[in-house]
Amino acid sequence: MVSVSIVTFHTPLSQLECCLKSLDSRCVSRIYIIDNSRSDHLHKWCSDKPKVTYLPNDNTGYGAGHNTAIRLELPLPGEYHLVMNSDVEFFPEIIKDIEKYMDSHPSTGMLQPKMLGTNGDKQYSCRRLPTPADVFIRRFFPEGWFRGIRERYLLKHLDQERTWNIPYHQGSFMFIRKKALMDTGIFDERFFMYPEDIDLTRRIHRNYLTVYWPGATIVHHHEAASYKSLRMLGIHIVNMIRYFNKWGWIHDPERDLFNNQIEGNITYTQASKPELKLPPQATN
Repeated sequence: MVSVSIVTFHTPLSQLECCLKSLDSRCVSRIYIIDNSRSDHLHKWCSDKPKVTYLPNDNTGYGAGHNTAIRLELPLPGEYHLVMNSDVEFFPEIIKDIEKYMDSHPSTGMLQPKMLGTNGDKQYSCRRLPTPADVFIRRFFPEGWFRGIRERYLLKHLDQERTWNIPYHQGSFMFIRKKALMDTGIFDERFFMYPEDIDLTRRIHRNYLTVYWPGATIVHHHEAASYKSLRMLGIHIVNMIRYFNKWGWIHDPERDLFNNQIEGNITYTQASKPELKLPPQATN
């Protein structure tokens, strides 16, 4: 069985209706809606929805919001937990398809399916672990500049119809084995928004496969808020600084190892890792 958490902040109810339609599957046991805006309107809306638990929350961030549900969920029956955005939609049967895949591949700790935009274009949501240059170029230079660096970071050279073991899954849809969360830990709440998904994926990737699987497809209505709002841009910058302070700006041996594994076409297995000397703050 699969539990689900969705973090909201003044989210339109029409968008949440689409979410619940996507989750209309017998495989889904519990749905947690974490409301960072503490809306009485949303609370009332959730009250008559089967399987839905409404959790009001102070706006402490995206990962912290999901953690409120994950902490409740981990002791309960069920093998998997899905972290998803409210702007994602899909056919309900893909939940069963992904669950079957995970059941058949116990070394897989987390999975992300193929992700498309509303125009049908592929969204490259599984990526290399970023360097500071990757982040700076992607955010501050025009689209056509440094195309090779951009495409390498987004792994556009990989065959998108194959299964790959990728160390960074974008946080809009993270299908996670609960045992992997128990072994690895939950979201790092030092990150208010943006790099919490990178941080969690790479920690799970140490001991499990973190798989891109094209056997299922979802649609992501990607808003790219930090490209439209100076406030969100500021939040993005501050939290990426925190991420690189944790893992390393130039010297990040684990990043080098995981990224080199991708370039070496190490697919669907994890190579044995040499002993890594990590900064103390990067161990969780």
